[in-house]
Amino acid sequence: MNRDPCASFSFVTAAGRRDDTFLYEKDLARQGFCHIAGLDEAGRGPLAGPVVAACVILPLECDYRRFRDSKQLSARQRQELHGYLCSCGARIGVSVVDAAEIDRLNILQASLQAMKRAAETCLESGLPDFLLVDGKFTVPMALPQLALVKGESRSASIAAASIVAKETRDRLMEEYHSRFPVYNFLRNKGYPTREHRQALAEHGPCPIHRRTFKGVREFFGHDRPVPPQQQGLW
Repeated sequence: MNRDPCASFSFVTAAGRRDDTFLYEKDLARQGFCHIAGLDEAGRGPLAGPVVAACVILPLECDYRRFRDSKQLSARQRQELHGYLCSCGARIGVSVVDAAEIDRLNILQASLQAMKRAAETCLESGLPDFLLVDGKFTVPMALPQLALVKGESRSASIAAASIVAKETRDRLMEEYHSRFPVYNFLRNKGYPTREHRQALAEHGPCPIHRRTFKGVREFFGHDRPVPPQQQGLW
């Protein structure tokens, strides 16, 4: 896995410009890259549901200052910005990796695969030509790319991707709530809240729970089987 993908690229990082969250994109555009994408995921920490990744290519003329880490935004703000992205000419790719694949791959590899597939969705139209990836690792594909720790606060494109990924995942969890209301996914989105853990203790896991995660895997041990009413759901 490549940890230093940008060795041949140069970036302006003067202290006075670090508040410019379109700095990487503008520097790359000056180096000849035309379609610079931000990649991020949502849903690494929950006990249930998918991990969702988004790839976003912002138009150079968009109001990039509107975008920041999705975790710092209210649900209404995320919805408004998601709508703005769809109307401002941004190119968007989304990928969903379900709980079964997370269990098979592990959450890190599942997150990287989700981001790769989101980028591949954009590649179907010949885009992008450079990736800005949130986190420590680049994605397993042959495109020039740069991994940025805390990328949502350093790149508007990554921040936009975080908004799309979070908004998409939240909507999916709302749909799952209608199928499995006892866990209240509408409120907790699959995260290990006290209410969610109590529901697991009372009802056992459902098909979208991640079997390999602590807090769920215990139900699949020999000493604590899944309740009979849940077994037929898989």
